[in-house]
Amino acid sequence: MKNPSKKLRHKEQDSKPFGIKLKRPSGCFSLAGMSWLRILGLALVIGFAGCEKPVEAPTPIAPVAISEPTEALPPLPTIKIWLGAAELRAELATHWRQQQTGMMFRTNLAEDAGMLFVFSQPHQAAFYMKNTTVPLSAAYVDPDGVILEIHDLHPLNTNSVYAASDRVQYVLETNQGWFKRNQVSVGTIIRTEQGSLQETFFRRRN
Repeated sequence: MKNPSKKLRHKEQDSKPFGIKLKRPSGCFSLAGMSWLRILGLALVIGFAGCEKPVEAPTPIAPVAISEPTEALPPLPTIKIWLGAAELRAELATHWRQQQTGMMFRTNLAEDAGMLFVFSQPHQAAFYMKNTTVPLSAAYVDPDGVILEIHDLHPLNTNSVYAASDRVQYVLETNQGWFKRNQVSVGTIIRTEQGSLQETFFRRRN
């Protein structure tokens, strides 16, 4: 676009309709001297421009509803973990669907078993007990494998239990009271046969 502060300058041009000499005023647009075909073409362009439909805003796309779990998960791959001197065999919930379902619809959990939820990045975790009848305890764990908080989760309670921290990258579910029975408390570090949780699940590949 040209700068609007600059004025248009036109040279005087002669136009001779009916033998009359006309002077074109400066800064004005004149149809004098244009052929009738050019005038007709200009009129058509203006007409079409005036009839052009305004561009419509795109219709918002409705969010896709994610269906809720309706059945228990099959047994998941397991890993042996240590919490101080205590030992557990934990199923690994690493996919979003596994994490959404967790212990839902299961009827029992062995005393030396648990479920370890592995998330891609730290966040403020929130767990509830919808469709879950086994009483559980949940440890909220930071990226270094340190237990930050331990909460009891009660059967069928749909109120989310939020972590006080936004640095939770793992959650370990056990039978309710397991941590107390095994003298595992806040500050305990969880390890695996391969080392720390970071080394186990997020080892850098060269």
